[in-house]
Amino acid sequence: LIQTVKLRLFLLLLHWFHPYLLTTSSNSFPSFPLARERMKSQYVTNICLLILCLGAANNTPWPLLIFLASLLPLLHHTCRVPGGSAWRGVPAAPGPAGWPLLGCIPFMGPLAHRRLAELAASHGASRLMALTVGATRVVISSHPDTAREILCGSAFADRPPKEAARLLMFERAIGFSPSGEYWRHLRRVATGNLFCPRRIAAQEGLRQRVAGDMVRRVGYEMERKGSVELRGVLERGSLESMVGSLFGESSLGREREEELVGMVKEGYDLIGTFNWEDYFPMGGLLDFHGVGRRCKTLAEKVRSLVGEVIAERRRGGLHSHVGLGEDFLTALLTLPKEESLCDSDIVAVLWEMIFRGTDVVAILLEWIMARMALHPGVQAKAQQELSACLGGAQRAVRDSDIPKLPYLQAVVKEVLRLHPPGPLLSWARLAVRDVHVGKSLVPAGTTAMVNMWAITHDGSVWADPWAFRPERFLE
Repeated sequence: LIQTVKLRLFLLLLHWFHPYLLTTSSNSFPSFPLARERMKSQYVTNICLLILCLGAANNTPWPLLIFLASLLPLLHHTCRVPGGSAWRGVPAAPGPAGWPLLGCIPFMGPLAHRRLAELAASHGASRLMALTVGATRVVISSHPDTAREILCGSAFADRPPKEAARLLMFERAIGFSPSGEYWRHLRRVATGNLFCPRRIAAQEGLRQRVAGDMVRRVGYEMERKGSVELRGVLERGSLESMVGSLFGESSLGREREEELVGMVKEGYDLIGTFNWEDYFPMGGLLDFHGVGRRCKTLAEKVRSLVGEVIAERRRGGLHSHVGLGEDFLTALLTLPKEESLCDSDIVAVLWEMIFRGTDVVAILLEWIMARMALHPGVQAKAQQELSACLGGAQRAVRDSDIPKLPYLQAVVKEVLRLHPPGPLLSWARLAVRDVHVGKSLVPAGTTAMVNMWAITHDGSVWADPWAFRPERFLE
């Protein structure tokens, strides 16, 4: 009699679950992450059955079993809102419901751009996809038109809060300051004193010296070990070039540069570490990886090192550095009084330039070298163009030679297309007001991301998007 009652209760539970469950053919197995999205209900069913079986085997009271087994499908049904629970009560673009409580956090791994591109395709939401990450409302664009609205529109003027970046950049850097007069002032200072054509031309000698050092370092490692650890050579060269532009040549010394290399690596590790505080209120209480503590420690090291350089520059006098070839630090210290920055702001700006300008350049150069090795025909064409430009002269390439090297420029563009730096998170914005993107409403406070990788691999935008073909930029 007891077994009969248990069986009847079991069948009743299955009948109760039925309205909330979706079935998937066992013969079809869609690609990840679409498989996970479609089979999520089957996972819920299996978990419920597991609870019932384990409970029966351990003589767990049936009322408790029924409560536990019913909790999962009810929670699953409650969270099945287009775009996830954060979009409840808000008209949302198409998108996955996500997991209860977690949303789409399981998709936000190292290859999040690929997984989210598959989700956008499966939901017909390439123009704009809504989703929930933890408790955060997010939209993702995988189409050029909506990406342009997000990246160029004034409604997305801010960056989403990211605790590691906020701590590492002292809340004062250009890329992480809130939109306003201070941010515009920093942009004007950087544009007029670091990225202007006059300043770039003045640094040509520095770039040639760094490039020569990199070539010699490669030759030395080949002679000594028979192989080259290319990433280290490129990181070192990128850092030397950036440090020379910011502080002047030979301003830091070998020991400080080595320390900066370690700081940059640790900073990127912290930025890439999952942090609960970015997605949940009071998430800082779940800082299992110690991201906040490590960021504060690293920020103090940066403040100490860069602060020492600023103090030394002030003590040594600024007159000897002023001129056409002056470095960025001297330019910052000699700004007119009405435009001047305090030392804390100068530290933040200089550290941001080092941090953002070192690893990205090194990774781009590494991809260029990898593509050249994988495509010897492309490498031969680029080498032939260089030889024709130099005319057999034994000299380094100058800035004035670049317009004469269209194929090499096309190679760089094609590498950037196939391997965009920061394919997803580097393009994040924050909606400062309610705005329509396409036909979809994006409420204020929504994080907006552009999946640049999905756009550069879109067959409707690029012919044969997976092929490495620099010639497409010359046609």
